[in-house]
Amino acid sequence: MIASLEGTISQILDDSLVINVSGVGFRVYVPRLVCQQAEPFQSKMLFTYLVVREDALTLFGFDTIEERDLYILLLGANGVGPRTALAIISTMSPGLIRKAVLSNEADLFTRVPGIGKKTAQSLVLHLSGRIKGEFGEAMSVDRELDADVIAALTGLGYSVVEAQTAVQNLTKDAPKNLEDRIRLALQYFSK
Repeated sequence: MIASLEGTISQILDDSLVINVSGVGFRVYVPRLVCQQAEPFQSKMLFTYLVVREDALTLFGFDTIEERDLYILLLGANGVGPRTALAIISTMSPGLIRKAVLSNEADLFTRVPGIGKKTAQSLVLHLSGRIKGEFGEAMSVDRELDADVIAALTGLGYSVVEAQTAVQNLTKDAPKNLEDRIRLALQYFSK
């Protein structure tokens, strides 16, 4: 129904942004990182998905079409509602979700608040076969490397959110080998 929004950020809340589009303020629930990077009165474009319930119309927004499409896929899994799917996108990058599904590592999903072992296994089962066809070809080499860097950092004891933040702070001209990218990500924590 509403595929995207572009407007000015008029308000930043804990879990959402109010985007002013031609005088109408739309409250859009977004991943945590989008809220953290948002600035008041900044122009913002979001790819959106409208969840229609008996008592509410709720808009969810994402920086990329890939994130939005992944969000829609997550909604189809047992035990995953709109807020839980958003928590997954907030905690795990699309690359890490893809890695968890393709390598059958359901435990990666249990790091998301509100996801237990049973739901994590249900997610892997639901996404296997679907995620490869839709996201496999679209993944760039950088995103594959970034998923490996995040896995290495979480193996060293950093949270998924900390690891994603470090990876997102890598420059676009960062080296294309795993060891150097891990080293640069670790330097982020020493700042």
